[in-house]
Amino acid sequence: MVRVAERVEFPSSTGPTLAGVLDTPHGEVRGWGVFAHGFTLGKDCPAASRMCKQLASEGIGMLRFDNLGLGHSDGDWGDGSFSHKVADTVRAVEFMNGSGREVRVLVGHSFGGAAAIAAAHDCPSVAAVASVGSPFQPAHVEHNYDALVQRIEEDGEAPFLIGGKALTLKQHFIDDVRAADLRERIKTLRRALLVMHSPTDNTVGIANASDIFRAARHPRSFVSLEGADHLLTGKNQAARAARIISAWADPYL
Repeated sequence: MVRVAERVEFPSSTGPTLAGVLDTPHGEVRGWGVFAHGFTLGKDCPAASRMCKQLASEGIGMLRFDNLGLGHSDGDWGDGSFSHKVADTVRAVEFMNGSGREVRVLVGHSFGGAAAIAAAHDCPSVAAVASVGSPFQPAHVEHNYDALVQRIEEDGEAPFLIGGKALTLKQHFIDDVRAADLRERIKTLRRALLVMHSPTDNTVGIANASDIFRAARHPRSFVSLEGADHLLTGKNQAARAARIISAWADPYL
């Protein structure tokens, strides 16, 4: 049984307030973590909410939060970038640590997995990082908006429709994501890394997991999420991933 999720707010790296949900364990607390969601998904998407609730039920309290301009967070999504996502993940860890809940684990799904790996470098309390269906390079997200790239390069920005919501994609986002190189961040992580990926992921191919795993140093682990789709929407897919993370993270809590 998990307690009712607690709503929290903290300042982003650029000023606007970010909204989060803290899934708190009902019984004994084994440790605390922060969850970074996918490209435009938000804290309440199935992967984020189901994984965090399952982790909380296993004694690991989790903070999941909406990135700039998404869900309940303030600001304009178009002002953000991969670098902002990384910096705001660090802010989330600092917020938790400041409230007496020391974050030992970072979990990131898809684009958020890349952000979690990058953010860990600036989070001394973090001992372990789990990436789920994550790209080896952040620029992999370009396939989501490749039809808009020419227009953005001509006009500086373009409307980007996602889930019925119009976001503004700006040139600086494209430049930032192209400049982000995760290889060195993975190689110098100096933290335990768990790479989880479905072999039938049609959004971020399994080759990304191989590249991340090869670049990583020990302690590193790989788990195949057999039968799962990229968004972990199938029955028990997110909960299963969370149970695996819970068992793997135990020595680092």
